Amino acid sequence: MLKKINCALIAVLIFAGIFAGAQENNPVYNVITVEGVITSPTAKYIANSIENAQKDNAEGLIILLDTPGGLDTAMRDIAKSILNAPLPVIVYVYPSGARAASAGVIITEAAHIAAMAPGTNIGAAHPVSIGIGGSSGDKDKTMSEKIENDAAAYARSIAKTRGRSEEWVEKAVRKSESITAEEALKLNVIDFVAPDIEKLLVAIDQKEINLVKGKKKISTKNAVINNKKMGTRQGILAAISDPNISYILLLIGLAGLYFELSTPGAILPGVIGGISLLLAFFGLSTLPVNYTGILMIVFGVILFIAEIKVMSHGILTVGGVISLIMGSLLLFDTREPALRLSLQVLIPAILVASGFFIVVIWLAIKAQLRKHFTGAEAMIGSEAEVMKDIDNEGEVFLLGEYWKATSKEQVKKGAKVRIIRVEGLKLIVEEIK
Repeated sequence: MLKKINCALIAVLIFAGIFAGAQENNPVYNVITVEGVITSPTAKYIANSIENAQKDNAEGLIILLDTPGGLDTAMRDIAKSILNAPLPVIVYVYPSGARAASAGVIITEAAHIAAMAPGTNIGAAHPVSIGIGGSSGDKDKTMSEKIENDAAAYARSIAKTRGRSEEWVEKAVRKSESITAEEALKLNVIDFVAPDIEKLLVAIDQKEINLVKGKKKISTKNAVINNKKMGTRQGILAAISDPNISYILLLIGLAGLYFELSTPGAILPGVIGGISLLLAFFGLSTLPVNYTGILMIVFGVILFIAEIKVMSHGILTVGGVISLIMGSLLLFDTREPALRLSLQVLIPAILVASGFFIVVIWLAIKAQLRKHFTGAEAMIGSEAEVMKDIDNEGEVFLLGEYWKATSKEQVKKGAKVRIIRVEGLKLIVEEIK
């Protein structure tokens, strides 16, 4: 009986060892998601993900891409990381409804395997759109042609490296052409169209690709998918680099410092304002910023502060609102839609910020005009009774106390006088007639 039990245990252990060994030999693919605007933090995230996939001994890295475009410098950094990756990098435009527009075209073409889900699109990579050189309005025709030619050559070189359509990527750059996933597959812009990751892995099994160190056949049989989420630090940096978030942080920072300066001692608004400004400066440093826009926003806040001190009857406030609006419109120097402020953010932000500054100004002016109830200021305008004839100097009774008083005219005892001003312990009065 014991021999049978021992044999059964041994068989179970052998089977478990074989199963565990099989599991260990299954290829592993790390999967990351890249959504939104392509910025410097995005480039660092992808580069780090490639390094981590190599450390994890993963078979490859799958990038789920959905982007409207982004910065040229960040796009080139990403392409460089993918082209020199030591393991297969698969860019998959996913899910349905996603797009690889502008900078996303170059990133997709740089992948060892480029794939798209049905219902996605790719294209519109004109150099104005991918942020090369910022806004083209300031450039002459010759400079625009140089930028376009550089972008077209860069796109063609990447497509040629991956054996994909050089003609189409040039059209995407020069004519902003955009196509569907099915059209992209037909024109040899991508390698596969698949509805999900599992079917994509089945489709690419045993496909041969070229890595920096040589050719390699991709193995995806019984592959294990290891979803990797963006870390908290990277997520925060990526969020701050969004132009809308950077803009809101800038306004919050200026509003906090403005409130602290107008009402010293509040402390909390100053702390929040300082932190928000520092975060905003980081985000703005990664974006194509027009410094005239920043100066106009700051100048608008200065005008709001001046309104409290100067009392211009609203002229400075109107100037501050106009400066705030113009600065917001000029803040980002690019025609790239992904790097411009959304009107859904811009309009409410201006209305809220202007309203905040106007309310604070109104409260400050109201406090300045409010009647004083203590101190020398509270005595001005009060009535007192003359207790001793005022002939150059006399004595009055006010608020239960006797005060020395002087007047330009003689005032008899028992008369009523009004306090004009207070000089030390002496009251300057005039007779109430």
